[in-house]
Amino acid sequence: MTDIIKVPLMAIPQDLVCATDYARYAKKHLPTDVYEYVVGGGADEITLQRNRQKLDEILILPSVLQDCTQGGTQTTVLGQRFRHPLMLAPVAFQQLAHPQAELATAEAADVVETGMMVSTLATRSLEDIAAKTAQPKWFQLYFQQDKAFTLSLVRRAELAGYSALVVTVDAPLHGIRNRAQRAGFVLPDGVEAVNLKDRPPLPSKSFDPSQSIVFQGMMSEAPTWETFRWLKQQTDLPIVLKGILSPADALRAQDMGLAGVVVSNHGGRTLDCMPSSIEMLPLVREAVGPDFAVLYDGAIERGTDTFKALALGADLVCIGRPQFYALAVAGALGVAHLLRVMREELEVTMSLAGTPTINSITSDALRYSLV
Repeated sequence: MTDIIKVPLMAIPQDLVCATDYARYAKKHLPTDVYEYVVGGGADEITLQRNRQKLDEILILPSVLQDCTQGGTQTTVLGQRFRHPLMLAPVAFQQLAHPQAELATAEAADVVETGMMVSTLATRSLEDIAAKTAQPKWFQLYFQQDKAFTLSLVRRAELAGYSALVVTVDAPLHGIRNRAQRAGFVLPDGVEAVNLKDRPPLPSKSFDPSQSIVFQGMMSEAPTWETFRWLKQQTDLPIVLKGILSPADALRAQDMGLAGVVVSNHGGRTLDCMPSSIEMLPLVREAVGPDFAVLYDGAIERGTDTFKALALGADLVCIGRPQFYALAVAGALGVAHLLRVMREELEVTMSLAGTPTINSITSDALRYSLV
């Protein structure tokens, strides 16, 4: 093996061998304010820290002497085949990390056979991103104040070949992100959500002293359950709700005929002091039963993390911040290398745990720390 893999203007150092290494290197490749914006969480970052802490408290109990020669990571979710149960989470404004932005991420996803969720707040058009990968592509939708414009985004996603809608429901407004505020983060000139360029201007509102700019202002156009009854009538694409922690909310989504949920607390970036995603995952799975699509998002950095989420009921596991770090360090090559490493780590974990297939990974393979 050579000491370094070289591509134009990008290189993967020899000591960069896992996702957390990309986080370490990304700090050197990103402006300080951008790094603080991406790495940070909401308020005191209690939720952000808890996501990692609760994953680490779960231990893996291996079953030895199992025949793993017929093992594999293939799986099917929403009728779509995945080479492995990893999927790129929707990460906004990827031009902050690399000039090729989401196009480079999509190229990497294609090479390493990984599904990709594309953010409404992408810095490249959803059509151009879709053209870069033949892997499953899901479009992450933020509802806009103008229903007709929201529907236009859905129609564009349908025409571009996206095979599901992932609607984020836990961030109708930004959380309190003090770390980004302290760093003075603002989007630099030339970085914008290009898919929203034709969005109608927001209506001007005036408030009397008895009203709140949050409740009567920012939240006045936030989606509700009724909004999803409307959306379901507008498209044949499966609709997945991202940002579910409550088993009752997951069950309501199932009862409405929606296709699935992503158990997520938005990477700890919205409401602080929430439970971790991994704490709520088995409760959500228990509520909806075995046949409803449940995805997991939160602090995935290792193959062992992926294994734990699968054992607790996830069908697919989403990779968030690490893809941004890898993109910043080495562009498409970095994201492809990250995904390959995480897939190999999962395969090694499955083999050593004696669970050679995705279906054989159950909670029986887990124990919890007594500390």
